[in-house]
Amino acid sequence: MDRNSAIGLTLIAVLLLVYFNFLAPEPPKPETTAPARVTDSIAKDSTQTKAEPKLDSAALRQYGSLASFLNGTEDETSIENADLRIKISNRGRLNEVELRNFKTYWQKPLYLAQKSNNTFSLLTSYQGKQVNLYDLYYQSATETKGDTTRIILTASFGPDAFIKHIYSVPPSGFVIGYQLQTKGVELSGSEFSYRWHDQIPVQEKAIADSRAKTNVNWYFANGDFDYISQNATDLESKSLTNPVKWISIRQKFFVSAIIAEQPFSNAEVKTFANPADTLVVKDATIAASFPAEYATTGKARFSYYFGPNDYEVLPGVTEGFRENLDLGWPPMSWINRFVIIPIFKFLEGFIGNYGIIIVLLVLFVKIILLPLSYKSYLGMAKMRLLKPELDLIKEKNGDNMTQAQQDQMKLYQQAGVNPFSGCIPLLLQMPILFAMFYFFPVSIELRQKPFLWAEDLSTYDSIINLPFTIPFYGSHVSLFVLLMTASTIIYTWQNNQLTSVQGPMKSMGYIMPVVFMFVLNSFSSGLSFYYFVSNLITFAQQAIIKRFVDEDKIKAVMDEHKKKYLAGESSGKKSSFMNKLEQAMKASEEARKASKKK
Repeated sequence: MDRNSAIGLTLIAVLLLVYFNFLAPEPPKPETTAPARVTDSIAKDSTQTKAEPKLDSAALRQYGSLASFLNGTEDETSIENADLRIKISNRGRLNEVELRNFKTYWQKPLYLAQKSNNTFSLLTSYQGKQVNLYDLYYQSATETKGDTTRIILTASFGPDAFIKHIYSVPPSGFVIGYQLQTKGVELSGSEFSYRWHDQIPVQEKAIADSRAKTNVNWYFANGDFDYISQNATDLESKSLTNPVKWISIRQKFFVSAIIAEQPFSNAEVKTFANPADTLVVKDATIAASFPAEYATTGKARFSYYFGPNDYEVLPGVTEGFRENLDLGWPPMSWINRFVIIPIFKFLEGFIGNYGIIIVLLVLFVKIILLPLSYKSYLGMAKMRLLKPELDLIKEKNGDNMTQAQQDQMKLYQQAGVNPFSGCIPLLLQMPILFAMFYFFPVSIELRQKPFLWAEDLSTYDSIINLPFTIPFYGSHVSLFVLLMTASTIIYTWQNNQLTSVQGPMKSMGYIMPVVFMFVLNSFSSGLSFYYFVSNLITFAQQAIIKRFVDEDKIKAVMDEHKKKYLAGESSGKKSSFMNKLEQAMKASEEARKASKKK
């Protein structure tokens, strides 16, 4: 391998390490809990109280006649449905949201909102001063409307003057309704400013993986979807000047979102991460505005979503909400949506062991790709049979690479062989292979599902914890990754026996498995297990195909085609691609000669 090739290979390896090091996956584990009706699960929680504050002159001046509502003791209304446990403060805001059927990696309750890490504000102007409506104390009441429970928080100024916050909790699901109503209250501001600051706690095994999959997404009223880069750790801020339908704080496996029935007028979103902080994944901030008149006309209606980032759940939430699940760019996203996920869900309906599901998924994919694998094997077999003649051409032309390439093209034409017939089928399979890089990292179904020595298929399977950290590799050893690497090197060696590949390309085949050993060491063990099983099945597939491929017959057909070509009985018609390739080589040769003359 020459120096330029070595430099090129090193750069490719570095780029792959940097790129894939940010693609980390890890999923959730449902807990079997009997669903409870919301109407049976409402209680006042008076254990969390706040001492009555003493109002100072600054507060009196700022809140004016609203200052009387700053006096009070904080109480919480606890309510739960089949999927959520919620605590709503008598100050008008959400204090706590727990997912009943999920746990953290350490089997602790999983909260998507808590007073300790979430701050909600609802700002507007009153008598020329900015006030936060979530600083006031309200009278709390509960009512049942159909199968939905409503928590109504009211600050009453008289018979026809009030501020109300209404929360609606259905008997199941992850959506909480929220409505703001005002009447007879002179709020002088032209708009309300809703703000939500979330310090996202660590819930998964590897904080770096979680951080690389956490960001803020939003969906404009015109149907456009956008987001803050999930790999960003520095302060990232975006001002959204167009109407916004919803904004979400997307974690690796869970989503927290505010959805507006009437779009927000504008918004600003921010994210920030401190790599040295081992307790907080990222800081996320949402600030969104809506007209003040919405509160008096019944249009200030919103929904909160606190739930899993699940392909089957998201579409039922609101328009465009499925975009929170990143399945890659087309065509990888199409493959995942229309091929991989349907097969996975079908198998999931019959089999409870996710390791076996992965094995069967590999089989399904291999069966689908069998025609391409067969054509690829035939192409490589033809090239291997031509290898002795190709070696003679290289020896005859020495350093004259252009003439050697022209002679090779002529040999391919005589034998009726397309030199790319073995590569093209492999390239057509690449989108499926890359689709797996997106599918397994976000597959919530694998979260906390064990298989063999892997305690959790959604994260890495660590068999050895190292006392030190190896750059780009980590401080642990993943056995599935080692097995995948070994099987890939064996497969590459086997493949090289069937092809005429030489030089840098041959070396690349051995370098890439080692590169991916570093890349995948902290990835989902489900992904590395998939590739390991895929290699094993490929070995078996090639052994079977070899039984049906008679190389003597292929050689005879090629020799017969060559005789006809030399005798003028075969037109030797070239494909348009081969014509263009030959023209490009001729142009290169002419340019070389012209340069030599100068």
